[in-house]
Amino acid sequence: MTQHMEHVVHSFAPVFNKDSRILMLGTMPSPKSREAGFYYGHPRNRFWKVVSDVCGEELPQTIEDKTSFALRNRIAVWDVLAGCEIKGADDSSIRSPAANDMRVILEQADIRAVFTTGKKAAQLYERYCYPQTGIEAVCLPSTSPANCRVSYEELFEQYKIIRGYLADF
Repeated sequence: MTQHMEHVVHSFAPVFNKDSRILMLGTMPSPKSREAGFYYGHPRNRFWKVVSDVCGEELPQTIEDKTSFALRNRIAVWDVLAGCEIKGADDSSIRSPAANDMRVILEQADIRAVFTTGKKAAQLYERYCYPQTGIEAVCLPSTSPANCRVSYEELFEQYKIIRGYLADF
């Protein structure tokens, strides 16, 4: 079955509050995430496992648990894009991207660092958001099941960088 291009509009709100210190940006919710109604919703996506391990906490299971985990740990979660044309979950197929307005979060929270979960999110952020925000994004490896060549140990090592931004200075 060949997947066709589909116009997708981001359907859930960013997770953040005034205490958020880092902003973690994906590209766009995958079909599985849209089905689940939340970020990194594919059962094999390693995002929630790696960030909860980095923060030394239990793996959050429900949307409520994930939301309170992110807020408690000062992590804002959103996506670079508000909408685009895409084939399934294939970031490389993205056409006609429309970026989210990062000021929604940046004007309300003291964000100290922006991280992207994958190269495509980094490229899109650089092109569409950086001119507005002036904040360079740090590109972390994608936690998607499609990025299986990056081991969990490598992900954990790379994601440990977020710890330094979450502590009070």
